[in-house]
Amino acid sequence: MNIDLTNTTSSKINKALVQGRRAIGSPAVGMVLTLVVVTDEENAYDALKAASEASREHPSRTLVVIKRGSRSPRDRIQSRLDADVRVGADAGTGETVVLRLYGDVVNHAQSVVLPLLLPDAPVVVWWPVNAPLEPARDPLGMLAQRRVTDTYAAESPIDELSARAEAYTPGDTDLAWTRVTPWRSMLAAALDQVVCTVTGAEVEGEEFNPSVELLAMWLADRLAVPVQRLISPGPGLTAVRMETDCGPIVLHRTDGALAQLCIQGQPDRAVALQRRGTAELIAEELRRLDPDDTYESALRYGVDRLTEVTGSQLLPDGDTPAPDEGGTATQPPAKSTTKKTAKAPAKKADAK
Repeated sequence: MNIDLTNTTSSKINKALVQGRRAIGSPAVGMVLTLVVVTDEENAYDALKAASEASREHPSRTLVVIKRGSRSPRDRIQSRLDADVRVGADAGTGETVVLRLYGDVVNHAQSVVLPLLLPDAPVVVWWPVNAPLEPARDPLGMLAQRRVTDTYAAESPIDELSARAEAYTPGDTDLAWTRVTPWRSMLAAALDQVVCTVTGAEVEGEEFNPSVELLAMWLADRLAVPVQRLISPGPGLTAVRMETDCGPIVLHRTDGALAQLCIQGQPDRAVALQRRGTAELIAEELRRLDPDDTYESALRYGVDRLTEVTGSQLLPDGDTPAPDEGGTATQPPAKSTTKKTAKAPAKKADAK
């Protein structure tokens, strides 16, 4: 059931929600959280589709906030709020309200959203694109227990990742981090199968891909070993190699779907490592509403060490060794590497 409201108010939207529930014969509210999606008109359809699919696992009230420019000089004086209220089959397993803000009300979106939040339920704010540099200080972000961004959608993902580290507040997370959850789980499980000490690691993936950078920082943080960042054509993450005193452990994926796990002394195994859609990523983030300490640790580890150099090694003190004799670099010039060295080696990496 859809109810279109033009030039409306939050009070009228709440009444429309009650009216819609009664019309479909479901007066009770069985939703577990409020998901606020802040996006633009161009990306609203994809974001709403992902949120609707995620609501099958987490029934929620979804509020899609679309900030529109003024249609005419008159709109600059008279602010307007339009709403599309969806309940029943049109809203997944919860309720959906698409809010379009015009005029000065664009700068006061939190005043529109606040009366529509479910009482005594957690609030999650998700920015599919154009996320603020400090989500916790954003007026809408201040309403939420969890704030979800996506650095992959930024113009400069690596710079955005560094900004996220500087502005991190407990409750922040990023879909670039969520994308590497299967990789972290697989690598941690691989280390559980052997008794050895990890002495170094290599992470290979697309250039300027924040997920690849985060996985490299996580390994360096958890294992306290040098981690080398290599560039490949992709898609996304393509390989991780961990050097141990028992032989190498390699997880290699070239097609974005099926990976091969190679452990010294064991037969090679094919493992499913499918690249996941946005709906699956959002559903995973909604499973936990407490601060992600592992993400924070990995993010802060790499904030001042996220430097790509060609054919050289970056040490903790900032000194960069010269190439080998004869002008030969330590790595092929076509590949950029980032090496991080910590104090002492560890054995295992914990998954999220």
